[in-house]
Amino acid sequence: MPRIGAGRPRTRPDQVLADKAYTSRENRRYLRRRGISHIIPERLDQRRHRQNRGSHGGRPTGFDRDRYKKRNTVERAINRLKGFRAVATRYEKRAYTYLGTVTLAALIIWLRT
Repeated sequence: MPRIGAGRPRTRPDQVLADKAYTSRENRRYLRRRGISHIIPERLDQRRHRQNRGSHGGRPTGFDRDRYKKRNTVERAINRLKGFRAVATRYEKRAYTYLGTVTLAALIIWLRT
């Protein structure tokens, strides 16, 4: 929904994909409260604790393995881009110049494969 009046537009992601470091109840509760769906794998100790509590442990988290695999693909692509020094350190001052640098690095990676 666009913001009325001055200021930056309000934005909210449709979905959050995160690793096991962000699997706390507070993080999940915050995302649910904001209406943001999330795909965060549950740590083994948390799963065991939830199962040991029985019906009081709550429902298992909705985890989509296929979507999580796509997150890994994106992370690996970003890591390959960061292999280029100009992309990793961002020497360029202006956004359009940096965008050109990232595009050139992506083209080089694509041509090498």
